[in-house]
Amino acid sequence: MASEGLLRPETDDDDDGPRLATDEPHPDVQSVLRSRRWLRPVALSTLGARGARLLAKLGLWLQDDDPPAVGDVTDLTVPGPDGAIPVRRYRPARSGPYPTVVFYHGGGFVLGDLESHDHLCRRLTVESGCEVVAVDYRLAPEYPFPKPVEDAYAALEWAADDPPALDGDGGLAVAGDSAGGNLAAVAALMAAERGGPALDYQSLVYPAVGTREEQASMREYAGYVLTEDDLRWFDRCYYGGEIHRRNPYADPSRACDLSGVPPATVVTAGFDPLRDGGIAYARQLVGDGVSVRFRNYPDMVHGFVGMLSESEGVARAHEAVADIGADLRTALDRA
Repeated sequence: MASEGLLRPETDDDDDGPRLATDEPHPDVQSVLRSRRWLRPVALSTLGARGARLLAKLGLWLQDDDPPAVGDVTDLTVPGPDGAIPVRRYRPARSGPYPTVVFYHGGGFVLGDLESHDHLCRRLTVESGCEVVAVDYRLAPEYPFPKPVEDAYAALEWAADDPPALDGDGGLAVAGDSAGGNLAAVAALMAAERGGPALDYQSLVYPAVGTREEQASMREYAGYVLTEDDLRWFDRCYYGGEIHRRNPYADPSRACDLSGVPPATVVTAGFDPLRDGGIAYARQLVGDGVSVRFRNYPDMVHGFVGMLSESEGVARAHEAVADIGADLRTALDRA
């Protein structure tokens, strides 16, 4: 079960609520991690971007999973700052119009694509009842910051413009996991500061925001899915240097004022080195007057919402996507 609540900005990690992490990860997750060991023969930095992407595609292919059925799946392109951006539109089985969720995949800004998160986007479409638009933004290191941000915001502007390719009802949200959670939060901040699309909600799943090396989760849980070397490599590929990390459009926790962004769901995992950064950002949102639904899964690891396939079968992943979908459905039904 997830521990839920509305975080207060002044609270300490475990002083007034459920424990943030159990004694060890759930047995289902431990089984998945054991089965994936061969996919990480060496550090990602040693493999390089191309090698890491090939290995990720191999792991996805070996899952050999039947994806959840939705009403329709269509690949499209949308206008971007430097050319067309591939997107994938998922529609529920029911007839429209639908609220729209613009989704950004995770992968450290280096890995991931429309295929890597296809199962998750299908499940999110089913659980939320929304039309989901997955964005295949450009990846680092070939396209470092701010290129992925530019693509993310361009796709949001396109979706908000009521294009003929969408059957929108006016409700609009952004969502993403890990690096995609960063892009979702950044897109929400940009929209608020630039007078852009009027967003109703944001769903940030173990977002790569607000992380600091001194945080307890970075010290204690590096090695569960993400190693310290992985995190440094992703940072070098995307940010290039510390000066970019200080930009609020690279890390929205650097923003002076978040009061204009929409309400949020923030999801964290107990055994995730990014956990405390996500919690810190949730508290920052609350401190600036933004309503936050906080969901922590104390026996899970980074990336667990992607463990949906029949071969991996992590029940908590299905529970989490159902929770995220329910939050979106509730928020966008009111929009």
